[in-house]
Amino acid sequence: MSKYTYLTQEGFDRLNAELDEMKTNGRQKAAAAIAEAREKGDLSENAEYDAAKDAQGMLELKINELEKSLANARVLDASQLDNSNVVVLSHVTIMNSKIKKEVTYQLVSEAEADLKSKKISVTSPLGKGLLGKAVGEIAVVETPSGKMNFEVKKIEIR
Repeated sequence: MSKYTYLTQEGFDRLNAELDEMKTNGRQKAAAAIAEAREKGDLSENAEYDAAKDAQGMLELKINELEKSLANARVLDASQLDNSNVVVLSHVTIMNSKIKKEVTYQLVSEAEADLKSKKISVTSPLGKGLLGKAVGEIAVVETPSGKMNFEVKKIEIR
């Protein structure tokens, strides 16, 4: 049974655009690289040809994986979500109990995770620890340096 990928509309559109780019320009560039390498003579000893074929294979693999992901994608509507507990798309303000520092993250799918944008994956250790928690509850997260406690301060669906 396939695993669903939960995406925002923005994430779904971005992945679709990336797939279109790979299918059009990516395939054209791969074909051009193979044709250029083929012109250089004997294919049995042509490292450029082998590299171009490998690059084409990797591109096709990425296209296949992205198509599977989009086929199993479910676009979430933020207006339909409950903010009493942490769920996918929640903006969660947490406080590190040890250093008393607050930070806000949005929980998203793996495909949309971007730490610079403060979007963390629901499959990350912190994401797993926060899912299902309510305001005031403590999420215990296992890290390489030991267990860390994060108190859920605020949950918003924007």
